[in-house]
Amino acid sequence: MKILLADDDAERAGSVVRVLAADPDLTVLHLPPGSSLADAVAEHSPDVVLVDMARPDRDALDGIRRVTAVNPRPVVLFVDEDDPEFMEEAIGAGVSSYNALGMPPPDVKPILRAAVALFRHHHQARQDLRQAESRLQEREIIDRAKAVLIKQRRLSEPDAYKWLRRQAMRTGRRIVEVASELVQDQGRMAE
Repeated sequence: MKILLADDDAERAGSVVRVLAADPDLTVLHLPPGSSLADAVAEHSPDVVLVDMARPDRDALDGIRRVTAVNPRPVVLFVDEDDPEFMEEAIGAGVSSYNALGMPPPDVKPILRAAVALFRHHHQARQDLRQAESRLQEREIIDRAKAVLIKQRRLSEPDAYKWLRRQAMRTGRRIVEVASELVQDQGRMAE
């Protein structure tokens, strides 16, 4: 597992690196202070991003938002102070695991693994939702095309669908593409 550590406190970052470096299965990359988190994630493609900050910092959340928008990764956040409002903002920015601690525990690996698992679960749920929305939009286009065929050609609903399916097979396209073209043509004729 490749971990990108973002922490401006050199002493604290060193202790985290020492704890993680003890595990040969982990590779830790340390983000130099003042560097862009989003650029580092794009360049190094870590499996997980670990952000450690002394105080909740809304500017750091902007960097996390850019990461989750462009290169989504599980993000584990350690803060020294518990702030429920900041926690809500952090999770909204894409943080997978929010941890209020003075120093990281001796073994942060379970936290990192849990963050990766949660990230994968939520990422899969978002993909499933996008696919379901896409299928629903396709179904709507097909239904609109069938309505056009029923009205124009006086076909039954099953015959309208068969017509769309035959056209799709004849032209080597998907049914939704044929349906979309039919609906667009109908829209142009109505203008």
